[in-house]
Amino acid sequence: MGEPRKPLPVKFILGVIARPDCLQLVNAAVEALGGADLVSEKMPFDKTDYYKEEMGDGLIRFWLSLNGLGDPEELPHLKLRTNELEREYSEGSRRKMNLDPGYITESNLVLASTKAYNHRIYLKEGIYAEVTLIYRKKTGYEPLPWTYPDYRTRLALDFFGEVRRLYREELKKEMRKYAEKHG
Repeated sequence: MGEPRKPLPVKFILGVIARPDCLQLVNAAVEALGGADLVSEKMPFDKTDYYKEEMGDGLIRFWLSLNGLGDPEELPHLKLRTNELEREYSEGSRRKMNLDPGYITESNLVLASTKAYNHRIYLKEGIYAEVTLIYRKKTGYEPLPWTYPDYRTRLALDFFGEVRRLYREELKKEMRKYAEKHG
């Protein structure tokens, strides 16, 4: 019989979709979440027009990783907080940015969602989790059948590989600190 144990810390990430004229607001939102240590290049958000009516034309997409490591149990709270920030920086019912949190482990990238679907697991407080990418030693991150098109791009896969590298470095430091403290 397996014994339950606390999971390793994770590296939180944000997927950002925004109007180019709203990047200062995105920066303010990221700072409210503790700041970023890595930011991807920006690309046009043109794989779908899902946000066009609400946010307008010419949207950009990029990703970032938040400073430090965290407890994966905090993902629902982070999703609720990003929803608050989106509302705070909105003009009426029109968002200027979309902030999608998730996290990286050594083996996958998990995204939070408020939408139920057959490949999502309910966490709490109306928040679901979805494994979006899996990591394989020989090939790096690989998409799954439901992975969003922009998360399948070389830009995204390479960026998350770099975040994973940073995550592993930070995790080793945390494990050394723990070992020193607890002998």
